Amino acid sequence: MSRKKEEAARKEKLQKQISRIKLPRGKQIFGVVSQRVGGSRMKVKCLDGNERLCRIPGRMKRYLWVREGDIVIVEPWELGGDDKGDIIYKYTKSQVQYLKRKGHLKKMENVKEF
Repeated sequence: MSRKKEEAARKEKLQKQISRIKLPRGKQIFGVVSQRVGGSRMKVKCLDGNERLCRIPGRMKRYLWVREGDIVIVEPWELGGDDKGDIIYKYTKSQVQYLKRKGHLKKMENVKEF
């Protein structure tokens, strides 16, 4: 009996973690890392149709490890916003599945490359 209760509590805790997923706010948009360029910079294909050269800000370099194919949140720069931006957040696999189920990544399914 206690084993079933523990499993139920674990599942409930996992659902709470998934429900607190960070979503883009304001000018932030979803993107997929298409190529790593080096020096904490990478090319990101964004959902608005632009491909931006994005960087990982200094405060996050040690904590944010990004690979090709990862789904991220990009914040475009004020100057040169169509060409450059910052990577704010990277989603895990379970978070990506949750976003697809909820319909946040519908445009991404229409694009051939993703």
